[in-house]
Amino acid sequence: MSGTGEQVLDPEDAKIVTLARSSRGRTGAAEGAAVRDTDGRTYTAASVALPSLALTALQAAVAAAVSSGATALEAAAVVTAADALDAASLAAVADLAPGAPVFRADARGAVVETVVAEPA
Repeated sequence: MSGTGEQVLDPEDAKIVTLARSSRGRTGAAEGAAVRDTDGRTYTAASVALPSLALTALQAAVAAAVSSGATALEAAAVVTAADALDAASLAAVADLAPGAPVFRADARGAVVETVVAEPA
């Protein structure tokens, strides 16, 4: 399920979009992402492109959450120039939160699509 066009978010969802945008801008990466766990904690990351390791920003943010003890997520956000979120990124969210909203935002931080993380 998805919706397109610029969307208005509640303050907690807007916060993770802002954090994702900040991660992208701080590192100059192709993508920035943020996730919120069920305790309200947030985790951010940027895409990783090393010779021995490649992660999308969303995969890296989910990994940061899991490595900090999160067992479930409420929502996720990705700031990217891509026209769609890749399946591997959505699968990482669905591992912890099937049905969670994933907000795709442009470089300005405007949400252009909300996708539901579905199990593979």
